[in-house]
Amino acid sequence: MRRLMLLRHAKTETDAPSGRDQDRRLDDRGHKDAARMGDWIAAHPPFPDTVLVSHAVRARQTWDIAWEAMKDRVPAPQVEVLPELYGADPAQILDTIRTATAPANPKRLLLIGHNPGMHEVALMLTGGGDANAAKALGDNLPTAGLAIFDFDVKDWDDVAYRRGKLVLFVSPKLLRSD
Repeated sequence: MRRLMLLRHAKTETDAPSGRDQDRRLDDRGHKDAARMGDWIAAHPPFPDTVLVSHAVRARQTWDIAWEAMKDRVPAPQVEVLPELYGADPAQILDTIRTATAPANPKRLLLIGHNPGMHEVALMLTGGGDANAAKALGDNLPTAGLAIFDFDVKDWDDVAYRRGKLVLFVSPKLLRSD
C-alpha cells in the first residue's frame, strides 16, 4: 500500500517584486493556511516519509510553514526540492510519483505543487473512494488544498490513473467550517 498526498501551495501575492511568477510569495492568508494544513497533517497520521516540493518560492514557503507547525509531533521526512514540479502537467507529476523510489523508497509521499497540474492529476488518479471528497475535489484544488490517495500497489512505479482511492480532501476553508 502506498499513500500519496497532493498539497497545492498556499495563497500568494498577485505579483512578485521581481516580476517572475516563480518568485511569488505567500500572503498573510497563505501563511495562516499553510500553518493550518501543517497542524492538520500532524494531527492525522500516517505522516509522509518523503516530501517533494516545487522550487517556486510559494511552494517552498508552504512546506517550511507547514513543517514548522508539525515538526514537534511527527518524524522528519526526507525533503527534496524539484524544479520539474513547477508548471508540471499531470504526466510530469505522475512521472515524478513513479520515480519516488530513490533513495528511501517511501511508503507515504507528499507533493507540493501548482494548479492546474495538481488538480488535473488528482482528478485523473481518482478511481474510487470518498464520493463527497471526490465531488468537492471535482470543483477545484484550492490553495492549500490537500488530496490524499491510497494505492494498492507495492511500488510507486505501479501508480496509474484511475487506480487511486481518494481517502480524503481537505482545505483551509473546509477546516474553518468545522
